Amino acid sequence: MIRLLSTAAALSLIVATPALATPITLDESNVGESFTLSYGGFSDDRTIDGLGAEATFTLTGVTDHSFTFDYAVTNTTASGLTSRISSFAFNTDPDIARASSTGAFNYTLTDSKYPNGIGNVDVCFKAARTNSCAGNRGGVSEGNTGTGSLTLNFADIVDTISLSDFFVRYQSITGAGHVSSANGAGTPTSTSTSTTSGTTVPEPGMLGLFGAGLLGLGLMRRRRKPAVA
Repeated sequence: MIRLLSTAAALSLIVATPALATPITLDESNVGESFTLSYGGFSDDRTIDGLGAEATFTLTGVTDHSFTFDYAVTNTTASGLTSRISSFAFNTDPDIARASSTGAFNYTLTDSKYPNGIGNVDVCFKAARTNSCAGNRGGVSEGNTGTGSLTLNFADIVDTISLSDFFVRYQSITGAGHVSSANGAGTPTSTSTSTTSGTTVPEPGMLGLFGAGLLGLGLMRRRRKPAVA
């Protein structure tokens, strides 16, 4: 079974990132298993009701230096809104060396800035060839699903990886006032064995109350050096 690590008891102030979710750890024994995440929507400190997405990742292969997944990203935006999911992103532990992808989101960037105050992410997968994780063009409109495969490559031999801090980027939003782009933070909701797990991911406005200590606060653990957008 895919393991969802528990959060530490201590609380601290999260400034750069709007949410923390339980990391998902994977090894060779998880090949063939899936996990699903649900995303809301926010822009700055405002929750955008009606924006939504769901993503399912299935581990399909493991080598000494790589983990390969199939993905399916569905735009569930409703309530009179329209949107286009232009990219998705997450962090890895250990640090990723490079990534590749096929399908609807077939462009990648590593160690790059995610928009709307998220800060640097380890890897993002985009629908367009741009210099930004925002994607800007292409993607998946409401009611549609984008599929493909992705591979995470690591410099050293790895037996186990952890994935955390899952995000999507919404573009071309209509029906939400002056908001035309936004992000969504992902909550792990299930594994292939139908086990519901994961901590609730708060939308902005609650983020100042959440925090600390995912494996020594893995989110804040490393570089976060400025990146060129």
